[in-house]
Amino acid sequence: MQNPAEQSTLGNKLMAPMEDIVKKHSSALMPMLGGSGTAAHAALWNDETVRKVATFCYPLLPGLVRLAIKEPMFVNFVLNNRERVLATLVNKAA
Repeated sequence: MQNPAEQSTLGNKLMAPMEDIVKKHSSALMPMLGGSGTAAHAALWNDETVRKVATFCYPLLPGLVRLAIKEPMFVNFVLNNRERVLATLVNKAA
């Protein structure tokens, strides 16, 4: 999956389920990001924190998505798209 076009397609397909997870589980995710808006913004730049959030979210993805996308690829997606993926959560805390 080195092709940028393939990565973009993957990102578009993962955004909808990820946004659903963030909306449904915001109360569990916010403490991982520090709880408040300012702390959440700072936590977005901490790779270990974002990795922890991605690892929490992976089992919550639909089964077919998990069959197609393995956890390391998903974690990498979240790390590379942290602002886009977690914007809903961070903006809600602000």
